[in-house]
Amino acid sequence: MELSPLRQKLYTIIFGTGTPAGKRFDMVLIYCILLSVLAMILESVDQVDRRYGEWLTAVEWFFTGIFTLEYLVRIYCSPHPWRYIRSFYGLVDLLAILPSYLGLFMDDMNYLLMIRLLRVLRIFRVLKLARYLTEANVLLRAMAMSRRKIFIFFSSVLVLSTIFGSLMFVVEGPEHGFTSIPKSIYWTIVTITTVGYGDITPQTVLGQMIAALAMLTGYSIIAVPTGILTAELATEMQRERTTRRCDECTSTGHERDALYCRYCGGVLAD
Repeated sequence: MELSPLRQKLYTIIFGTGTPAGKRFDMVLIYCILLSVLAMILESVDQVDRRYGEWLTAVEWFFTGIFTLEYLVRIYCSPHPWRYIRSFYGLVDLLAILPSYLGLFMDDMNYLLMIRLLRVLRIFRVLKLARYLTEANVLLRAMAMSRRKIFIFFSSVLVLSTIFGSLMFVVEGPEHGFTSIPKSIYWTIVTITTVGYGDITPQTVLGQMIAALAMLTGYSIIAVPTGILTAELATEMQRERTTRRCDECTSTGHERDALYCRYCGGVLAD
């Protein structure tokens, strides 16, 4: 699809980061996102809201207007508007502005909880930052590559939690707070993850021995998902590093932020 000169220029600035204007646009938008989220957080504090409520409301609508204009301009200059609207970032951009407008139609007292929910949903604006974090792509790819291993790991933990929970239900029983197997499984998960709320505690010697075994199991397996993700992350970082190639000597293996070739000293292309 061929764009008009105006739409092409807007597309280069808004969707591209390779030009000075595009970089300035991205930086301004990042600051707007951070400031709008800060205003929303301050608005949730009663003392601040009572004193500066009108100012915070004005700030909120100021940023809502900016994000609305940005969303409309993105649709206008996109070569495929519907593809952008249905994309992940298109939905995030819509969620960043939709709660503010929906809140205008929630005047009934019965909808106070809904109004609070809509106001908190503005935190989705933080997701708009994801498109500017290139390092996040490496992390997302590493998580995607390790999803099967992590799924198997969590399945194993769930099996262990079911076994420990069933044992605690039999040994401790309802008189000690283990009123059902699901509640006993909840206690096991809290124990294995080393959270330990303390709302349910074993009272018998055998129950305490099972609890100690669950705690040791938790410490034994807690590093497993970290190791899986770390290994995949190292692989992705190495893969990204090896894709950078010098145009002069055709050698690879350069760091992502390197400016010059480590072998011939030539300038590396972005």
